[in-house]
Amino acid sequence: MNTNQIVDRVNEALNEHNVDELLALMTDDVVFENTGPAPDGERYEGQADLRRFFEQLFTDSPNARFESEDRFCTDDRCLDCWTYTWDPNGDPGRVRGASVYRFRDGKISEMHEYVKG
Repeated sequence: MNTNQIVDRVNEALNEHNVDELLALMTDDVVFENTGPAPDGERYEGQADLRRFFEQLFTDSPNARFESEDRFCTDDRCLDCWTYTWDPNGDPGRVRGASVYRFRDGKISEMHEYVKG
């Protein structure tokens, strides 16, 4: 699987809220930097940390959805621009952003998230 295909699978797993599939695409020592809190976002290290993050995200936003807008990938990096929509407690929201991925041994080793606004 190439980097573009891996990111396709990440987006599918995100939209299915499938935490096990997400983590299967990542290294054991994966590093994830979230968009918040400003200015630098919270950092998560390792699969256990990231599992807690995703489980909480999907609990808080049961209708969370990511749609890729544009993407550029190389052998070991990828930039994926996306739109994220949600509606916690019936209050819809939308934000545009980007994920910067780094890959090692066919898996995601780093994810850095950025949003507009």
